[in-house]
Amino acid sequence: MDHKQHPLGSGFTAASTAREVLAGIDLSGAHAVVTGGHSGLGLETTRALGEAGASVTVGSRDPDGAAAALAGIEGAEVSRLDLLDPTSIDAFVARYLDSGRPLHILVNNAGLPLGDGPVRDARGYESQFATNHLGHFQLTLGLLPALRAAHGARVVNVSSGGHRLSDIRWDDPHFTTGYDHYLAYGQSKTANVLFAVELDRRWAQDGVRGYAVHPGVVVGTKLNSSVGEEQQRAMGLLDESGRPIVDPDRGLKSPQQGAATIVFAAASPLLAEIGGVYLKDNDISPLDEDPAPLTFGTEQDPPSDVVPHAIDPRSAQRLWEVSEELIKVRAPLA
Repeated sequence: MDHKQHPLGSGFTAASTAREVLAGIDLSGAHAVVTGGHSGLGLETTRALGEAGASVTVGSRDPDGAAAALAGIEGAEVSRLDLLDPTSIDAFVARYLDSGRPLHILVNNAGLPLGDGPVRDARGYESQFATNHLGHFQLTLGLLPALRAAHGARVVNVSSGGHRLSDIRWDDPHFTTGYDHYLAYGQSKTANVLFAVELDRRWAQDGVRGYAVHPGVVVGTKLNSSVGEEQQRAMGLLDESGRPIVDPDRGLKSPQQGAATIVFAAASPLLAEIGGVYLKDNDISPLDEDPAPLTFGTEQDPPSDVVPHAIDPRSAQRLWEVSEELIKVRAPLA
């Protein structure tokens, strides 16, 4: 497969923080949207972009709680957004477009924690796929006029090495049979990567580039906490005292280190001429062409390099078309 997954040699490491990645980068005058930008990795992303000069609109289902979490971050504001509710997404988009602001950076960060059983939205869609992918897909399509108006914009999809768990279940993406919460999560993270690949192919000519990011394993996020303290300890994420283990060389990161690759995708000049790639550790990930099976819930250090099914251009185009049908919306023409 021809691909672009060739590390740049960025000079950063797995231990680099968001602040270090953005050092010397001036985002004054830039406008950003970060979904779920009030907690976990999203909060660190919002803080880092704000410190670099960007104004940040945070999409949250709980605007009051989000506003409290963002207190003290200059240039941050909150707008209500529920990614499981198409009407809420449309309302968020309308408010942003009515503001007349261009959109330079869109970080599709929000996601659901793992659940014990299948949860479905009002349309009957499986909630991991509906939130992590379809909600962000609808949001991004709606914001395209503002992205184009920036005359140089980036869309960053926060994915995961967990994309290795599952390709798209083309015949049953909503798990009407055979539900497994790890596979549902993995499918949604594969969708995040494929979406970035096809977005970049379609919109690069408009100055809009797409990226997918593996931030690392950050203990304390809703996703990792959802498996429970005992399981986190068994996975080597917590020590015997229940404190997070931070070892970036093993992919175990602090929130500041986890947000680094997100803001690297959002603003690094090293990516000025390339998009449609999957990033990790503040660089482009190599392609793992012979991936070993990945199982969550074990003591192994999970591999996180991108695998072929997540960057296949034919799958990327197919997912885009399927997603348009599922949300009943098509991207606006230029």
